[in-house]
Amino acid sequence: MSITLTKKAEEKVKEILSEQPENYAGLRIQVVGGGCSGFQYRMGFDKNFNDQADNVFEFEGLKVFVDKTSLMYMDGAEVDYVDGLHGAGFKFNNPNVSGTCGCGSSFNV
Repeated sequence: MSITLTKKAEEKVKEILSEQPENYAGLRIQVVGGGCSGFQYRMGFDKNFNDQADNVFEFEGLKVFVDKTSLMYMDGAEVDYVDGLHGAGFKFNNPNVSGTCGCGSSFNV
């Protein structure tokens, strides 16, 4: 089971992480309940991780933590960073998703 970050996403996360006033161990990505389709992605910096509950992925020094339950919904997913006419942000390309809501902020499997 794994996830990947594109080079652009990796660089953007490292840039944002370097601007933080506190020291963080890495980026946490989670799948949480919510949104009109049932699930949403949550990203944030975390100071801690748990070897028993988390999978740790490393991208050229950047650590990404994904709890085992979230990884079940994200196995094989790619996280990208897009900067276009409709704004900038992280985009998840998840092969496990069977549908999304109209606004694209939530998904179902």
